[in-house]
Amino acid sequence: MTVAAVWLSAYVAVMSIALMGMMGADKRRARLGRRRISERRLLLWALLGGAAGGWIGMRLFRHKTKHRMFAVGLPVMTVLHGVLLAAAFRMAG
Repeated sequence: MTVAAVWLSAYVAVMSIALMGMMGADKRRARLGRRRISERRLLLWALLGGAAGGWIGMRLFRHKTKHRMFAVGLPVMTVLHGVLLAAAFRMAG
Protein backbone atom coordinates (compact mmCIF):
# COMPACT_ATOMS: atom_id res chain seq x y z
CA MET A 1 0.00 0.00 0.00
CA THR A 2 1.47 3.30 -1.05
CA VAL A 3 1.17 6.64 0.63
CA ALA A 4 -0.82 7.95 -2.36
CA ALA A 5 -3.48 5.25 -1.95
CA VAL A 6 -3.80 6.04 1.75
CA TRP A 7 -4.12 9.78 1.04
CA LEU A 8 -6.73 9.10 -1.64
CA SER A 9 -8.76 7.02 0.83
CA ALA A 10 -8.49 9.75 3.45
CA TYR A 11 -9.57 12.35 0.89
CA VAL A 12 -12.67 10.35 -0.06
CA ALA A 13 -13.52 9.81 3.62
CA VAL A 14 -13.23 13.53 4.42
CA MET A 15 -15.29 14.52 1.37
CA SER A 16 -17.94 11.95 2.31
CA ILE A 17 -18.20 13.19 5.88
CA ALA A 18 -18.39 16.78 4.65
CA LEU A 19 -21.15 16.03 2.14
CA MET A 20 -23.13 14.04 4.69
CA GLY A 21 -23.00 17.10 6.95
CA MET A 22 -24.03 19.33 4.06
CA MET A 23 -27.05 17.11 3.38
CA GLY A 24 -28.09 17.38 7.03
CA ALA A 25 -27.55 21.14 7.03
CA ASP A 26 -29.57 21.58 3.84
CA LYS A 27 -32.44 19.53 5.28
CA ARG A 28 -32.39 21.65 8.42
CA ARG A 29 -32.36 24.85 6.35
CA ALA A 30 -35.31 23.56 4.31
CA ARG A 31 -37.34 22.94 7.45
CA LEU A 32 -36.55 26.39 8.82
CA GLY A 33 -37.24 28.18 5.53
CA ARG A 34 -33.66 29.47 5.29
CA ARG A 35 -31.38 29.85 2.30
CA ARG A 36 -30.50 26.42 0.91
CA ILE A 37 -27.37 24.76 -0.39
CA SER A 38 -27.73 24.49 -4.16
CA GLU A 39 -28.22 21.10 -5.77
CA ARG A 40 -25.33 21.93 -8.07
CA ARG A 41 -23.00 22.36 -5.10
CA LEU A 42 -24.17 19.13 -3.46
CA LEU A 43 -23.67 17.19 -6.70
CA LEU A 44 -20.25 18.78 -7.26
CA TRP A 45 -19.08 17.65 -3.81
CA ALA A 46 -20.43 14.19 -4.58
CA LEU A 47 -18.58 14.06 -7.88
CA LEU A 48 -15.36 15.22 -6.22
CA GLY A 49 -15.35 12.25 -3.86
CA GLY A 50 -18.16 12.62 -1.36
CA ALA A 51 -20.79 10.47 -3.05
CA ALA A 52 -20.82 7.77 -0.35
CA GLY A 53 -21.44 10.33 2.39
CA GLY A 54 -24.06 12.05 0.27
CA TRP A 55 -25.85 8.75 -0.26
CA ILE A 56 -25.76 7.97 3.46
CA GLY A 57 -26.90 11.52 4.26
CA MET A 58 -29.72 11.28 1.74
CA ARG A 59 -31.03 8.14 3.43
CA LEU A 60 -30.28 9.26 7.00
CA PHE A 61 -31.94 12.67 6.72
CA ARG A 62 -34.55 11.59 4.12
CA HIS A 63 -33.37 14.44 1.95
CA LYS A 64 -33.44 14.64 -1.86
CA THR A 65 -34.77 11.08 -2.06
CA LYS A 66 -37.33 11.96 -4.75
CA HIS A 67 -34.83 13.77 -6.95
CA ARG A 68 -33.73 11.33 -9.64
CA MET A 69 -30.27 12.88 -9.97
CA PHE A 70 -29.61 12.17 -6.30
CA ALA A 71 -31.51 8.88 -5.95
CA VAL A 72 -29.68 7.36 -8.93
CA GLY A 73 -26.60 9.55 -9.25
CA LEU A 74 -25.22 9.18 -5.72
CA PRO A 75 -25.25 5.35 -5.73
CA VAL A 76 -23.69 5.27 -9.22
CA MET A 77 -20.97 7.75 -8.21
CA THR A 78 -20.33 5.75 -5.02
CA VAL A 79 -19.73 2.59 -7.05
CA LEU A 80 -17.45 4.46 -9.47
CA HIS A 81 -15.45 5.93 -6.59
CA GLY A 82 -15.14 2.45 -5.08
CA VAL A 83 -13.84 1.08 -8.38
CA LEU A 84 -11.30 3.92 -8.61
CA LEU A 85 -10.15 3.31 -5.03
CA ALA A 86 -9.82 -0.42 -5.69
CA ALA A 87 -7.76 0.32 -8.80
CA ALA A 88 -5.53 2.70 -6.85
CA PHE A 89 -4.88 0.05 -4.20
CA ARG A 90 -4.32 -2.64 -6.83
CA MET A 91 -1.77 -0.46 -8.61
CA ALA A 92 -0.11 0.23 -5.27
CA GLY A 93 0.58 -3.48 -4.96
